[in-house]
Amino acid sequence: MTARFVVFGMVQGVGFRWYVARHARAIGLTGYARNLPDGSVEVVVDGPEESVPELERLLRTGPANARVERVERTHEPALAGTGKSFDVL
Repeated sequence: MTARFVVFGMVQGVGFRWYVARHARAIGLTGYARNLPDGSVEVVVDGPEESVPELERLLRTGPANARVERVERTHEPALAGTGKSFDVL
């Protein structure tokens, strides 16, 4: 399953992308997290369908220094074979 999330709030400059990468790797997801020009963070993940809701819950919490205001989720075409890791861009 592939999903795309955009996380809004105070999520840049607080270790949010590294927080996401650590948790995504731990639950077996591949993909990436990157800062967007509007101050949000984009997270695209690919992996087992049962792992995506766990990551979504973590995105809504964020690391201690973050303040998540909202998370938007969309389904994306499968990224099959695009990577074997989770990257911070």
